[in-house]
Amino acid sequence: MAIADIQEYLKLIPAVNRAPQHAVWLTYDAEADTLYVNYKKPSHATDSEMTDDDVIVRYEGEEIIGFTVLHASKRLKKTA
Repeated sequence: MAIADIQEYLKLIPAVNRAPQHAVWLTYDAEADTLYVNYKKPSHATDSEMTDDDVIVRYEGEEIIGFTVLHASKRLKKTA
């Protein structure tokens, strides 16, 4: 059973490899149904923008330091 769970995480390797600084921190808030993705810790956003599909992209200066995915669980049904 544990090997199947590990296989899901191994699918993240290409995304981590493409990420700035080759690092990604993920946090899911079930109550808010929000996924937080950070490329930098600590991160201090100086600006942000909302996309048409309810994703908030966060910037520190000109650099993207992460994004916030609203309504995260609803997206699983679309991609599953």
